[in-house]
Amino acid sequence: MRRIVLDTETTGLNAKLGDRIIELGCVEIMDRRLSGNHFHRYVNPERESEAGALKVHGITNEFLQDKPKFREIASEFLDYVRGAELVIHNAPFDVEFLDKELALLELPSIGQHCAAIVDTLKLAKELHPGKRNSLDALCERYQIGNAHRMLHGALLDAELLAEVYLAMTRGQESLGIELDQPVPAKDRTGDEDRFERPALKVLYATSAELEAHETTLDRIEQHMGGVSLWRRLDADEGNAAPAGQATQ
Repeated sequence: MRRIVLDTETTGLNAKLGDRIIELGCVEIMDRRLSGNHFHRYVNPERESEAGALKVHGITNEFLQDKPKFREIASEFLDYVRGAELVIHNAPFDVEFLDKELALLELPSIGQHCAAIVDTLKLAKELHPGKRNSLDALCERYQIGNAHRMLHGALLDAELLAEVYLAMTRGQESLGIELDQPVPAKDRTGDEDRFERPALKVLYATSAELEAHETTLDRIEQHMGGVSLWRRLDADEGNAAPAGQATQ
């Protein structure tokens, strides 16, 4: 499948309040490799960037004055992404801005021009719950160099996100993790195709742990005024686990 990794820079954080896109950066992934076919445009938003946004991307209003309006690049942009799967970090943010720009031109939303939209922030949260999942944090986690990223830039961020996406999804499209250099057939010993599960290590509860467990059950039953589930299960099975063995 053809994938387009996309990022935007904007005049502010709220498309509903009139903020606009000022930069579009896209890179293409074909056969899980960057193809070198990218789309990058600066856009005159016809309004000034907020001070906070300017600190993030550093793209001045003066620089954007002679750049094309979104309506002038819309057709070229839609031709580039049409039919592809879009990969976006925090997709709802960028999609809202794209849909707003397209709506101003009375064009269908971005989702109707592409095959699907993948949110890498959602994917990262599923893979790394409770951890920081910003683009910078993911670059650090997957050892992707981003030292040159002093300011946000749509094309640079799209290129970094493409590397992050490939790292996060490595192995999902095959039964094994991809190898950079497969082992030549003449060098194989046969062991590569045999999977041996290591012996399962069983940790048994100590006498002190079992005693603490029983004390806890006593407190639970005193609080609830009845027999706890643990002891009901033991009674149903007919006997409790012998001392020194793991309880269920």
